[in-house]
Amino acid sequence: MGIKYLWDTNTVIYYLQQQFSISAGTFIDDLLKENHPAISAITEIELLCWKTVSDKDYELLLNFINDITVIELEQPIKLKTVEIRKNSRIKLPDAIIAATAVVYNLTLITRDTKDFKNVIGLKIIDPYIIL
Repeated sequence: MGIKYLWDTNTVIYYLQQQFSISAGTFIDDLLKENHPAISAITEIELLCWKTVSDKDYELLLNFINDITVIELEQPIKLKTVEIRKNSRIKLPDAIIAATAVVYNLTLITRDTKDFKNVIGLKIIDPYIIL
């Protein structure tokens, strides 16, 4: 089982709270059969700061984080983040997520494609419009 996709924060939340449409949920389920989930360090931080989470959701979240790959903020990601920020109008957390995907040649799965549309070299999938 390889890593081909980087999950954005919203993807993890939709997945854990079972908020995907039927087609998006099927797409994610099919991905999980052959691909190990990965998130960036910034997504991990955003998830752990999630204020609307219940105790049950928080435990589910911690278990999820422990079972997936978290890509730490390494020097190549930092440098790519700087490049992305200089070349596009994107928030720093999104630039880190995008840089992580680009550096590791992963496809970003996100509902917020507009936030990432100007990042050169970034492959994006919106699970809501994939099928």
